[in-house]
Amino acid sequence: MLAATKEVTFRFSAKFYADDMETRDLDLVSLPTMGTSQTSNGHRGARFVVRADSDFYSVLGVSKNASKSEIKSAYRKLARSYHPDVNKEPDAEQKFKEISNAYEVLSDDEKRSLYDKYGEAGLKGAGMGMGDFSNPFDLFESLFEGMGGMGGMGGRASRNRAVDGQDEYYNLVLTFKEAVFGVEKEIEITRLESCGTCDGSGAKAGTKPSKCSTCGGQGQVVSSARTPLGVFQQVMTCSLCSGSGETFSPCNTCSGDGRVRRTKRISLKVPAGVDYGSRLRVRSEGNAGRRGGSPGDLFVIIEVMPDPVLKRDDTNILYTCKVSYIDAILGTTIKVPTVDGMVDLKIPAGAQPNTTLVMAKKGVPVLNKSNMRGDQLVRVQVEIPKRLSSEERKLIEELADLSKGKAATSRR
Repeated sequence: MLAATKEVTFRFSAKFYADDMETRDLDLVSLPTMGTSQTSNGHRGARFVVRADSDFYSVLGVSKNASKSEIKSAYRKLARSYHPDVNKEPDAEQKFKEISNAYEVLSDDEKRSLYDKYGEAGLKGAGMGMGDFSNPFDLFESLFEGMGGMGGMGGRASRNRAVDGQDEYYNLVLTFKEAVFGVEKEIEITRLESCGTCDGSGAKAGTKPSKCSTCGGQGQVVSSARTPLGVFQQVMTCSLCSGSGETFSPCNTCSGDGRVRRTKRISLKVPAGVDYGSRLRVRSEGNAGRRGGSPGDLFVIIEVMPDPVLKRDDTNILYTCKVSYIDAILGTTIKVPTVDGMVDLKIPAGAQPNTTLVMAKKGVPVLNKSNMRGDQLVRVQVEIPKRLSSEERKLIEELADLSKGKAATSRR
């Protein structure tokens, strides 16, 4: 004779660290059981599972009195938003699975009734594992089957979807003037290109892929571990087929990757005004994609060799010139190096030490606006002699006396 239904609940706050390092609060609860159960040591006791605090109605954003059509409509809307093929956020796939699990239960009258009475523990008692629902991608695919714009999403189509190629990077070293005025360069890169022997399929010529025997074509395997807190399940990408759901005899040329590494020469036009650390993108010159995926891009990272006398400050060029104290007093004209060559610069009479003179439009062209240029800024350093000849000292002293006389006259 069956004993009456008994439910024993133990609640405590615990911390469980999932693979994504997200901290979740869990409850330890017992299942409602018909009759009694035996523990491993022979004593009568309750069965325990770990239940995460989740509300399937809240997950779908519907009320507990929602009709089937309302539940279905809510699922469709959320599934479109969080499907990994549409949403590239790192937690999108986990959110999509939670939404699918909630719909799996609430769209089934029997499962929904058990869930309303006992929560997820009731589903476990009915023989369903925690979260052990049908594949959420297959569920999504069957629900949206035949709808425009959704083909190729979910199910095997999702697992076998095209994979875009990775980007490649190349460091290009330029001289100071090459960076200022731009230059055309021919560079040599090494990248992955589609295998010509197997046309990028990775399969040996004359063979066809077959369903993976390890994952049954699902692309994922589920491992379970029983712990004192219950049974934990982990979904992992199948190591045999790498998540494709198919196995095949590998191509002898590319060893099954569908791509081979080759060297290619590319002509590159560097625009005027690039600076150290500038990145130039060359579209579709990166690694080839897999299963028909788009190729990646090539990013050229600019490095600039310094000039021995000219310094760069954004679009301006900095230069420091030295003039004698006589030239600073009387004024003079000197030759100054610029990126355009040597140019005459007039030092005005009475120039003070560290005066900055502007040579307009002798700087760096504005990137992508070569008709606009910065300036060259010239800082004047006045050299004061440390030693004077007796004749120079006599003249300076006479000049000093003359200056003192002028000052005394101006004070009267």
